Amino acid sequence: MSLPEQTGFNTQIVHADRLGGTEHGAVHQPIHPSVQYGFERVEDLIAVFQGTAKGGFNYARQGTPTTAALEARLNQMEQGRGTIVFSTGMAAICAVFLTLLKAGDHLVASRYVFGNTNSIFGTLRDLGIEVSTVDVTDAAEVAAAVRPNTRMVFVETIANPGTQIPDLEGIGRLCRERGFLYVVDNTVASPYLFRAGSVGAGLVVNSLTKSIGGHGNALGGSVTDTGGFDWSSYPNIFEAYRKGDAKGWGLQQLRKKGLRDMGGTLSSAAAHQIATGAETLALRMDRSSATALALAQFLAGHPAVSRVLYPGLPSHPQHAVAQRLLRAGSWLLSFELKDPADCLPLCNRLRLPLKATGLADTRSLIIPVAHTIFWEAGAQVRASMDIGDSMIRVSVGLEDVQDLLDDFGQALG
Repeated sequence: MSLPEQTGFNTQIVHADRLGGTEHGAVHQPIHPSVQYGFERVEDLIAVFQGTAKGGFNYARQGTPTTAALEARLNQMEQGRGTIVFSTGMAAICAVFLTLLKAGDHLVASRYVFGNTNSIFGTLRDLGIEVSTVDVTDAAEVAAAVRPNTRMVFVETIANPGTQIPDLEGIGRLCRERGFLYVVDNTVASPYLFRAGSVGAGLVVNSLTKSIGGHGNALGGSVTDTGGFDWSSYPNIFEAYRKGDAKGWGLQQLRKKGLRDMGGTLSSAAAHQIATGAETLALRMDRSSATALALAQFLAGHPAVSRVLYPGLPSHPQHAVAQRLLRAGSWLLSFELKDPADCLPLCNRLRLPLKATGLADTRSLIIPVAHTIFWEAGAQVRASMDIGDSMIRVSVGLEDVQDLLDDFGQALG
């Protein structure tokens, strides 16, 4: 099957499995639970092992037909050269850091990152990898942190929970000029709101649990190679993988080390759930972004609220960047209260949002940030990330907008 030329984002997603070919005319790729894959000829098994075969599977730790179908769908979304899926978003991030960096290397990363990503920086330092965290909203800060041993720059498109947006274009230019690997975690924005390859990212990370899966029922992560990085010049590619077209070296190492060696494998069942959820990505992102903007505007005008952090508001420090690069502001917003003592009582007065961690569910979720997901980081780190004691993070779901506004109104009132 083929689609007409220049079809839209939604059309491509919902027909992705059919484009790849399915059995018996099914519209979804079936779940393949097999761990082992047999061959009539041992030479064919050897070809898969040695990477000379076009396609094929040998052991499910490195992938199945179901995960391969999801990889193709994600790669289509990101317009990449290739994609690998992992068991979680953190498995994907760890695979990037631990397979492509080594002791003595230097990583420049955003100061405003997901709490578990921030925790991994400590692990990297223990392994002899130097990490500098900077204010990435200014590319000059990234440039000032560069050292002779810098290998990689890592940012999030929209930071969680403070919604800071990096100088994505400026950092992209810097990385291109200096030959650094530019890695963008695009989880909050998703490839529907923003394609990180457009600003020069070499690798794009997504937590599939969030925007792309979208229903809070399956964990997953992915890494997409945009095709924009010259792997032939990257010194940390193992000699065993320096064969054939250099454009495939990065993904080859990520798959062999991140899946085969480290075992961060996505199950076929989870891949199927994520692929099905992905079919409504654009619809969900449009709806939740519009509702989040309405809620942000309501909160910004309420006398009990001291500030609202949402890229769609003109008051946001990177509003102009968001308007220029993003299709919409996404489902993520945070706000702080004038009276910090009311933070927890307010959460308890809300009736619709779930008091839960996680993000990008169909249901709205709230969490007091300093007391939970950034508690372990400590007051000093929270201060450096501009996280106040009364900050409440909201992941806006698919409820009717007026019902959410009424609920927040009664809780604040």
